[in-house]
Amino acid sequence: MSAEVVGAAGLAVVPEVPGVPDVPGVPGGPGQRRRLTVRPVAGVLEDGTVCYAPVGEIVTDGPLVVCHLCGKAFRSVAAHLASHGWTKHKYCEAFGLERGQPLESAETRKLRAAALSARLIFDPAMREGSAVGRARARSGELTADAAAASRGRAFPEQRRKKAAAARQIAPSEAVAQASRVRADRRLAVVAAEAAARVGYPDLPSFLTARLEAGASLAAISREAGLHKDWLSRHLRRIPVVSGCVPGVPADLAARAELRWLPALQALGFRDVLSYLERRHLDQHQTVSAMAAELGVSRHALGAALARHGLARTAHASKRHEAGQRATAVAARLGYESMGDYVRERRADGLSWRAIADESGEPQTWLRRQASRP
Repeated sequence: MSAEVVGAAGLAVVPEVPGVPDVPGVPGGPGQRRRLTVRPVAGVLEDGTVCYAPVGEIVTDGPLVVCHLCGKAFRSVAAHLASHGWTKHKYCEAFGLERGQPLESAETRKLRAAALSARLIFDPAMREGSAVGRARARSGELTADAAAASRGRAFPEQRRKKAAAARQIAPSEAVAQASRVRADRRLAVVAAEAAARVGYPDLPSFLTARLEAGASLAAISREAGLHKDWLSRHLRRIPVVSGCVPGVPADLAARAELRWLPALQALGFRDVLSYLERRHLDQHQTVSAMAAELGVSRHALGAALARHGLARTAHASKRHEAGQRATAVAARLGYESMGDYVRERRADGLSWRAIADESGEPQTWLRRQASRP
C-alpha cells in the first residue's frame, strides 16, 4: 500500500504506520501508531501541481515542516524533496518561497549548527571552505553575486506577503515619516563629508564663500565631489539638516539665483518669481522648456519653483492643451464640462459607443473625462 492516497475530495491521507506516535513524523516506541492525517488541498499551480500548503508560506506542525507536494510533515523538507524528484531551487520557485528560506524546523537547524561547529574544529576541509566563504563575504563578492542573481527576477510570493503584513502593522504615514527622517540623516552625512573634502567646517560655509566668488551651483557641486545637480535639489534643506542655521546667510538660494538675472533681464523679467509665474502658471510651459530657455538644469528650475512656493505641474503644456480641448468639446455640446456631459448621458442609459457616436470623440477619452469634475 502506498504511503499516501489522494482522495477525490482533494485530501492528502497518510495511513497509520506502526512505530510512529500520534504526532506525525516523530519517532516513538514499539506499538505506537500515528492517526490518519487528512490535510486539505491548499491550491493548484498553473502547471496542475497540487499543493497542500499555501503558496508563499511555510506551514509548521509543531517541530515539523509541511511539504507542499504531499502534505506530510518532516523535520527537513529539503532532505525529503529527493523522493519527489525535486530540488530545493525548483521547490522554492514553484511555491513562491525565498531562495534562502529554510525548509526544516528551528530544532533541526540548531542540531545542524551544533554538528557544523564540531566539524569546523576537526575537519580541515571545512575550515578551509569556511575561510574562503568569509573572505568572499568581506570582499563584497557574495553581495555582488546575490545582486546579479536577483536582477530581473520577480519578487516571490512569500516576500510580497511579508511586505503586505508589514504595511498593515505600520501605517503609511509612519513609514513615510521614517523615510523622511532617514533621508534627512543621509543628507546631513553627505553634506558633512563634502564640506570636509574641501576643508570647510560645514557645507553652508563653503556655499557662501563660493557663491560670493561667482561660482555656479553646478561648479560648486562638482568641486565638492557631488553630482552637478545635487545642490540644486537639496539647497533648501542643507542648512536645516546640517544644524548650522546660526550664522548661515538665509539668502543662499537667492544668491544662487543671481546668476540667472542676465538671462531673465534679456527676456524682459525683473526677477525669478515673475518669470516662473508667467511661464509656468500663465503660459503653462514645462520645467524642461524653461530650463532650456534659461540655460540651467531642470532640477534647478524645480528647486526654484519649490523655493518660491509654486506648484510644479508635470507636462504642463500637454495638460493645458488637454483641458482646453475638453472645455471646447463641452461648450460645443452645451455643457460646462465634459464630466457633466458624460455622467448625464450615462445616467440616461447610453452606452459608451452611443456617447462616442453622439459626441464624435473616442470612447477611451470619454471614459477618462467621466472621473473629472
